[in-house]
Amino acid sequence: MTKAKNDVLQGTLALLVLKTLARGAMHGYGITVHIQRVSNEVLRVEEGSLYPALHRMEQDGWISAEWGISENNRRARYYQLTAAGRRQLAEEEKSWSRLTQAVASVLQTA
Repeated sequence: MTKAKNDVLQGTLALLVLKTLARGAMHGYGITVHIQRVSNEVLRVEEGSLYPALHRMEQDGWISAEWGISENNRRARYYQLTAAGRRQLAEEEKSWSRLTQAVASVLQTA
């Protein structure tokens, strides 16, 4: 298994989290597990990156949070997308598409 570069993940963390929350409300650990599972264990989001990002996204109005009870019967903050978060997700997806197309163009040029 190859580790993902943290700087690449940092640049895409908002996109990954917003896309994950588009599935429905989740707590932080659930977000990390989902991203890791869906990426076939390639992407690993560390708590030290995730929670500051969640806090920033909440301040920006992209997500909201409320306390709930997890599957383990523990208190956990559940995060969900807001309308602004759905708009931001669309922008992030467009930006990611432009970036990956540009990188692909460079890689295809001999």
